[in-house]
Amino acid sequence: MIYLVLALFGGLSGVTTVLFGFGGGFVVVPVLYGVLTATHGAQDAIGQSAMHIAVATSTCVMIVNSVAATRKHQRAGNILRAYVWPLAGYIAAGALLGALAATRASGDLVRHAFIAYLGVTILDCLLRQGFMAQREAEAPRPLGQAVAVGGGVAIGAIATFLGVGGSVMTVPLLRRRGLPMAKAAAMAIPLTLPVALVGTLAYMAAARGLPAALAPWIVGYVDLLAFAALALGSLAGIRLAAPLIPRIPDRLHARVYVLLLAIVMLSMLIL
Repeated sequence: MIYLVLALFGGLSGVTTVLFGFGGGFVVVPVLYGVLTATHGAQDAIGQSAMHIAVATSTCVMIVNSVAATRKHQRAGNILRAYVWPLAGYIAAGALLGALAATRASGDLVRHAFIAYLGVTILDCLLRQGFMAQREAEAPRPLGQAVAVGGGVAIGAIATFLGVGGSVMTVPLLRRRGLPMAKAAAMAIPLTLPVALVGTLAYMAAARGLPAALAPWIVGYVDLLAFAALALGSLAGIRLAAPLIPRIPDRLHARVYVLLLAIVMLSMLIL
């Protein structure tokens, strides 16, 4: 029953990935954290490591989501290499820093940072001009070197620390460069891949300091059974949602993006 629930939420993560560039972390982290804390006691090793397991497994699922959703957006013509390549290398460097920091932080600190960052991002999208609506005549602007370096390292570090793939920073950044939501969300997806790869490897290696494996099906902090259920569900969700990519009006796309962030933040506060 638990894995069926995870598969269903995996499907939702696939939908949010392909339509909003979320990479799955905003869905997977709260759900898996809730499942682990509900099924394991506070004195249990898995229960004590629930947030680290949720974040680590989320980064692993994001590898699958990123590859599958990028292919869908390539076919739709939404991937612009001029915006992807300048950021990718710097995001990978930042991801390494974020992973090292996260494995040394407490689960409560990661959870509170996750909630705080969501709150700041929601306020930024609502209060600062350029995200919720754009002037129709506005032409996309290229990324400057300073934006690519500073933005890329920050995105990689924060995304890997929180296990969220970077879309929460990448989409607003590209949106404010004048890109429509469909393309901003699309390009957040391939930029999730370096975060996911570095984060997964770091979380697998980090558990070498534990006195024993948390469970036979957990490698490092990555829960392989949960990963399988979530990944299968996400692939189905990506396939089902892909036809909707060109059909969502830009203003509605931006509003739903912010609404989803608010729902995830509320769920983490409740948990």
